[in-house]
Amino acid sequence: MTEKWNMIVDIERCNNCRACFLAVKDEHTGNDFPGYAAEQPPMGHNWLDIERKERGTYPIVDAHFMPVMCNHCDDAPCVKAAKGGAITKRDDGIVIIDPEKSKGQKEIVDACPYGAVYWNEEKQIPQAWIFDAHLLDEGWDKTRAEQCCPTNVFRSLKVEDSEMQRIAADEGLEVLQPELGTKPRVYYKNMHLFNKCFVGGSVVANVGGVEECAEGAEVVLKHNGDEVARATTDLFGEFKIDKLAPNSGPYELEVTSASAGGLSTQFSVGDDSVYLGVMKLAAAA
Repeated sequence: MTEKWNMIVDIERCNNCRACFLAVKDEHTGNDFPGYAAEQPPMGHNWLDIERKERGTYPIVDAHFMPVMCNHCDDAPCVKAAKGGAITKRDDGIVIIDPEKSKGQKEIVDACPYGAVYWNEEKQIPQAWIFDAHLLDEGWDKTRAEQCCPTNVFRSLKVEDSEMQRIAADEGLEVLQPELGTKPRVYYKNMHLFNKCFVGGSVVANVGGVEECAEGAEVVLKHNGDEVARATTDLFGEFKIDKLAPNSGPYELEVTSASAGGLSTQFSVGDDSVYLGVMKLAAAA
């Protein structure tokens, strides 16, 4: 079996420092790599870009960042759109757009459903991130993006497909838009931070006539009577339960405190995460 390159991107680790973005710019702006890629224009091309996702509403809000790039798909639409051998799918899984053979083929840009291929107007060629193939072919075992990342967002792996599928299953990895059937070689960890929702709330209890944050209350989330998740309120009486599918529900939420009573409520999830507001525990009668 042939070992092929894959990239794992951990969304939870990305803090938008953009070192990876700058590394790709530094590698390709003003540098020409014959057979791999012509030099990147100084403006307008983001071969490795960072997308942002905000979830929730005040006061429980989170923001996360997702590096995006050419996915080096095994069933790449760009390969099908190219003429005259303009794009090569290498044995090691890397997709290369030939900077000479691809001249004038703007349809290659339009073929990519991920928007990862850019048009170089000056050179009249399509261009994309080459997985640092020119460096890997020289013996590197990491892309520059991985090498420079201070929070270990990236993990380059050259393994057999069966091993990669095992890793993907063990680590809960996902690919972008799997419904397209393009079979990307870029995998994402903690994708729920972009494609799932959370429910949160602030729980308070009446203590001696004064409302205080209810730390340590047990929160149980149910769907159709079955428990799907649970959490414990923090020092500020807040809780957060993640990985809920958009447009799902209805859910039942039960909050109990041994010292301050309990409450229950129902809600459904729309396109965004749900903040249930300030929730007041009621002492048992």
